[in-house]
This record gives sequence, structure tokens and C-alpha cells, in this order.
Amino acid sequence: MPMSSVNPANGSVLEVFETWDQVRIDKALATAARAAANWRALPLEERVALLRRAAGLLRERREPLAGRITREMGKLLREARTEIDRCVTVCDYYADHAATFLGDEPMEVAWGRALRVHQPLGTILGVMPWNFPFWQVFRFAAPTLLAGNTVLLKHASNVPRCALAIEEVFRDAGLPDGVFQSLMVPASAVAGILADPRVYGVSLTGSEKAGRAVAAAAGEALKPSVLELGGSDPFIVLEDADLDRAVEQALVSRFQNAGQSCIAAKRFILLPQVADAFLERLRAGVEALVPGDPAREETTLAPMAREDLRDELHAQVEQSIAAGAVAVTGCRPLPGKGAWYAPSILDRVTPQARAYHEELFGPVATVIRAQDEADAVRIANETRFGLGGSVWTRDLERGEAVARHLVCGNAFVNALVKSDPALPFGGVKDSGYGRELGRDGMLAFVNLKTLRLG
Repeated sequence: MPMSSVNPANGSVLEVFETWDQVRIDKALATAARAAANWRALPLEERVALLRRAAGLLRERREPLAGRITREMGKLLREARTEIDRCVTVCDYYADHAATFLGDEPMEVAWGRALRVHQPLGTILGVMPWNFPFWQVFRFAAPTLLAGNTVLLKHASNVPRCALAIEEVFRDAGLPDGVFQSLMVPASAVAGILADPRVYGVSLTGSEKAGRAVAAAAGEALKPSVLELGGSDPFIVLEDADLDRAVEQALVSRFQNAGQSCIAAKRFILLPQVADAFLERLRAGVEALVPGDPAREETTLAPMAREDLRDELHAQVEQSIAAGAVAVTGCRPLPGKGAWYAPSILDRVTPQARAYHEELFGPVATVIRAQDEADAVRIANETRFGLGGSVWTRDLERGEAVARHLVCGNAFVNALVKSDPALPFGGVKDSGYGRELGRDGMLAFVNLKTLRLG
């Protein structure tokens, strides 16, 4: 079945791609396998130089690449520019630290010498999402390639033009043929690719459903996997918080990328002393958002990536209202062509509502009122997700104590949750397992070999 690239702002078809048959897939696997031996043997400093060239091309092509993101998945153009900048940053970070991260490590033993040696596994499959179509790929690919692995990218089916642009960047940077390839294949092909003996592991960022399927396939094939799945991040506002600062960051965290981020603040858990004041400020900020052409600087709310995603979001909102949640503002699709949804707030959300338990992947803020600090922590952890969470208070010591009690992979105090090249990133519970970024991200797909001498 063909893959269509569709502009979500107006529904127009940009390009249609034929999906690959098994012959083409086998050719890509064979090419990656042939490239793997030479790539792993290439001195690290040469791999580093090639990654730095890729970063240079990203800088040079910032505007056209950002424009491609905006047209294909709807992100505001200024946010798309920032995404390309982050890709440059992650390339530079790993280029700077690869020698340290991958260097041999002496270990103490009773006699002789022992070393911890880091060696590549081989070809690694990356199954990547559409919401950050360049950043998600580069944060996986940069360390994986530098570690000496080759990469096969199975990108989301609605961003094929971004997938090909990424391959072009690596090719033009001088990476040998087969070291990085974008596969034009449907999700149904992933299990077969992962089962192939020429593939040695998989990294997936995506939905719970996709994560369970890939984890099962990886387990069946006895291959390592890293999964970064959904999130329903709590945003806890204590009674001593700086409300102006908290609301400012709440708006950014919840509504950037049209709310389509795994680590966006999803559940605003408010203490009684500040609940009404916070909600009043939040409503004013939400109602000031301006939907429109995502390429225009004055636009502050982008469309969602697909109409089916918008429709599912609205179903979640409608059920939550039927279960007693209060529609403060928005809570409806916007008229006209494209995947538009009004920026929205649901207040007084209870456990009877879908918004309490499910991830709302779009521009809808869920407000839950807690009785006190302990109740706020209980509510924050009363979820099957565990990706990120934030705490807002003027007392940093108190904020740290609360953050330590959040069951998640990334807890922030007085800052919105975001990924950084230097910090390990990942989740627990149904948000997945394993870590990307930092040193952990570089070692995700290496053989940690013990070498005993003497």
C-alpha cells in the first residue's frame, strides 16, 4: 500500500511513495551487512569527522529542512528550526564525547589485567515517530553510528519525505553506502526485518501498541531493544509556586508541537490554595493562542499531524466531559480543511474520565485538583505511564523531595521536562525501558566485552 505525505494544515497530498517489496528489503539488509564490517573497522576519529560533516550540513540546510518538517507534519516553522538545531547539538555532543564513552576501561582484578571493551553489535533498526521527525532519529542514530553500528531507519509512514532527507544528509556527509538507510516499508514489515539475522537490535519511539509488538518481536529474536513510549506527565503546582512562571512554562510544555509530545505536561495537578488562580491564568494563555498557517511567525498553534489523530483526541475529550469533567475552553475540532483542534482545558477531571488515565496526544490540558501535597504525589503516580514529571515550588529542597517520589524516568523541578544530549532519557512502567542520550545512549547497542589479560 502506498505511503502518502500529506500537509496536515490543509489536507493536500505532497507526494506518494510506493512501499518496498521483500526483494528491496533484502537488498537493503544485504547492503547494511556488507557495510557493517568496514564501518566498525573505521577508526573512531574518522567516524567522528563524518558525523561533524553531517552536523555542518544540518546547519547549512536548516531552512529547507525545517520547511519540510512543517509541510509534512504541521509543526510551527520556528519549532521546526529549533528541532534542526537540536539535531546539530546532539551530533556535536557525541562527536565531542565518543572517545571517552567508548574507551577501554580498566577493571580491578586479583591478578593480571582486565578491561571493559565497547564493541559495536552490527546493524540496528530504528523505528521512529512522526512528532519530532528529525530529532528522534538523530538522537538515536548519532551515538549508534559513532559506536560503529550501521542503521536502518523505519520512519513513521506519514513522514517519508523527512526520512529521505535524513538519509540524504548522511550520504552527502560522506557516510559509506549502506551505513544509514531509510526503508520505505509499512509497520507490518518490522517483525520480519527484526527477525533477520543481519539485524542485531532495535530502538523504537512510539505508541504503547507499537512498543508491545516490537518488544515481542525482539524477544522472539533474542535481540536487545530500547523502547520510549507514551507518557501522561504530571505537572504538580504547590501552593508556594511562582504562578506566573509556572503558567508560562505550562503553556509551552502542553501546547508546543500542538501538544504532540510524549514528555509534554499532560496532567496539571493543582493544590487547593492555587488551583483557581492557576486555572484563570492558564485559560487566558490558552485562549490567546492563534491557530493558523504554521509557516507564519504570528501563528502560535499548529495543526495536529493527522485527522484521525484529531478525531481520536476529540473522542477522549467528549467521554471525559460525559464523565463529569468541565470544559473550560475549546474542546472541539476547528472548522475547515486540515487536522485542526482548538486549544483546550478540561477541569475537575476524575478517575471516571479517559483524560485521567489515558495520554491525550494533542492540545488539551487536563486539570486535576489535589487535596494536599501527598495527594498530589498519589495522583501523579496513579498512572500506568512513567516518562516524566515536574514540580513547581519556590522551595527547591521541597521540590526535590517531591520529585524523588515521582515514579518516572525524568523528574524536573521548576522546569519543563525535556530531553538533553548530556542526560539519560527514558521511562518506566508502560512508558518503556532502556535509555537514550548521555553515555547510556551510546552504550545501548554495544557489546560490553570483558577482556582478561594474564
